[in-house]
Amino acid sequence: QVQLVESGGGLVQVGGSLTLSCVGSGRTFSTYAMGWFRQAPGKEREFVAALSRAGGSTFYAISMKGRSTISRDNAKNTVYLQMNSLKPEDTAVYYCAAGSGVPRTDVSWYDYWGQGTQVTVSS
Repeated sequence: QVQLVESGGGLVQVGGSLTLSCVGSGRTFSTYAMGWFRQAPGKEREFVAALSRAGGSTFYAISMKGRSTISRDNAKNTVYLQMNSLKPEDTAVYYCAAGSGVPRTDVSWYDYWGQGTQVTVSS
């Protein structure tokens, strides 16, 4: 089991950048594939990015590809999401999640979730 805590959200202007962090508890963090998701008001939670246990394979939503980078530091039990060229439509609560096996894009595959961090992009 792993507990996840996100941080790094905030208010940023259009075109700005943010780096989100997610720290996991326990010694099994490196055994989980990790993903980032987001949920805007009135919308379903959607996939943003994911990476494999060792970080060698990464996956991105089309909307974020080229504007974001997912990475992890297993020594620090931390996964990051760097986002650039932010747009108002990127405004959402961002969640990190952990799952066993090859990372996938569907919400239901992930076993553990953080509480989320708010990202607001203002124009």
